[in-house]
Amino acid sequence: MKYSILFFIFMFCIALNAQDIERDGKIYQVKKERIFLDGKDVTETLNLEEKTAILKQASIVSEKIKSNETALKEAEKLEKEMAKAEKAQKKAEKAQKKAEKALKQQLKAQNRLDKATKKLESAQKKYEKLKRKGKLSPQNEKKWLDRIEGYKKDIEKAKKKV
Repeated sequence: MKYSILFFIFMFCIALNAQDIERDGKIYQVKKERIFLDGKDVTETLNLEEKTAILKQASIVSEKIKSNETALKEAEKLEKEMAKAEKAQKKAEKAQKKAEKALKQQLKAQNRLDKATKKLESAQKKYEKLKRKGKLSPQNEKKWLDRIEGYKKDIEKAKKKV
């Protein structure tokens, strides 16, 4: 919407090759130092004072048009820069979210490693305690060793993810 409005204003400014100047209730058109009234060249019929006043007024209008055109170009330039800045901001936000997600996964993997290590330690302590007291049958001892081996594998997997 903004661009279409700017485009129409820009085209309007370009289309104004001749400036309409109102003086003494008459509308004069000025094209390249020539003054027209109702489509007829009246440059030679006007006195020097009127001619210079009309040409001066036309130059003022011409300057306004030029300043409008430059302002329009500046506005377009600013809009492009704003769009570029928004795009860069979105890219930075996306990178930040990605970094946060990676950090979260890293913390999760570290927690898993810590849990697996604690389970291994407690299983080893319990196994050693039962073995010392002589309360382990050969079948129970095999189960405990398998369980401890499983915890060791869990720790290796967790270390790879960390």
